[in-house]
Amino acid sequence: MISDAALTKEGLAPDGQGRVLLIACGALAREILAIKAANGWDHLDLQCLPAILHNHPERIVPAVREAVTAHRNDYASVFVVYADCGTGGLLQAACEEMGVEMVPGPHCYSFFEGNETFAARDEMTAFYLTDFLVRQFDAFVWKPLGLDRHPDLREMYFGNYDKLVYQAQTEDAALTEKAEECAERLGLAFERRFTGYGDLPESLAKL
Repeated sequence: MISDAALTKEGLAPDGQGRVLLIACGALAREILAIKAANGWDHLDLQCLPAILHNHPERIVPAVREAVTAHRNDYASVFVVYADCGTGGLLQAACEEMGVEMVPGPHCYSFFEGNETFAARDEMTAFYLTDFLVRQFDAFVWKPLGLDRHPDLREMYFGNYDKLVYQAQTEDAALTEKAEECAERLGLAFERRFTGYGDLPESLAKL
């Protein structure tokens, strides 16, 4: 399996096998591949864009457009495994323009928990991490925010949060321990919720 570091910076190329191409965030690669294998969905092929786009939502739409254009003639259909992900509706508009479907929801934290459940919680002061983001906490949170060099900035960034919610896709004691350490580093209370894959299997099953 490709490393988290490679998924962060490079993504994952499609292997050209399958009728439906999934264009997804690299942060979802392990989950999608696990769902695909568990269900024997060999008709699905997966391409992942670099997960670091999570930190640069303005780059998501151009990257998705480029991927769709490059590969759509090689597959019967294309499905985008991104939610809105901070694009302010621009990704949805681009997908409609290109005639491709995408995962519903505002972001992966929502569809992992279940979009209806997440919306009902209406948590405005929670900071979320998934399995991937726990493993890559330094690369996605600590270093990009400059906290490795200026830890005094922590209050400015996280002063309005009161807890870190770890949405666990797997039962992994080591990851839970690391997530607790992340919460401690940010000065936040810790809550773990086992979400599994949330709404993602249902979305892929429709394909």
